[in-house]
Amino acid sequence: MRESDSLWSDAGEPDPDLVAWVRGVDYVTGWRAAKDAAAELEQALTAAGVDAVGASMSAAARADGAGVVRLVWPVETVRTLAGLLEGAGEPKRAG
Repeated sequence: MRESDSLWSDAGEPDPDLVAWVRGVDYVTGWRAAKDAAAELEQALTAAGVDAVGASMSAAARADGAGVVRLVWPVETVRTLAGLLEGAGEPKRAG
């Protein structure tokens, strides 16, 4: 992620000095989509047997209203997921 894409401080909290609400941008729809996507990912991890203890996911919206999911995962969770993905074959492109 480029630094300019982040609306979050180094502490992982929203930085109000970097947020500008733009009239006419639908932030709620993006946030809601991100929230749903985070829930889907959590269910998929659980179904795959990935231990996500200590992992967190949070929904947000970018300045253009697009939803984003922020992942804060322990190293072991990331490595387990990487191993599963490596065995899954070619990745599917989003969009």
